[in-house]
Amino acid sequence: VVDLAKGHVLAIEKYATPGVHICNLGTGKGYSVLEIVKAFERVNGIKIPYVIKPRRAGDIATCYADPTRAKEQLGWVAEKTLDDMCRDTWNFAKKHM
Repeated sequence: VVDLAKGHVLAIEKYATPGVHICNLGTGKGYSVLEIVKAFERVNGIKIPYVIKPRRAGDIATCYADPTRAKEQLGWVAEKTLDDMCRDTWNFAKKHM
């Protein structure tokens, strides 16, 4: 969330003129649900029960942002890693459950 907030602030400052201005904010790398589950388990020292099922109709194979334009036009690059995101999410959830 911190990375996204910084990117949005930079975009608001840069694109003060009317019109459509589009920049993808992301790492440029997609993660599978299983990669995220495994990272969450590893960094938080917990076990998440899951069942692997067949792909659902309409599920896309991959989806991720190309952040090149955000880097070129805003000077923005994601700083947080997948491990950071999983750790921060769990810490937030524990404090607000």
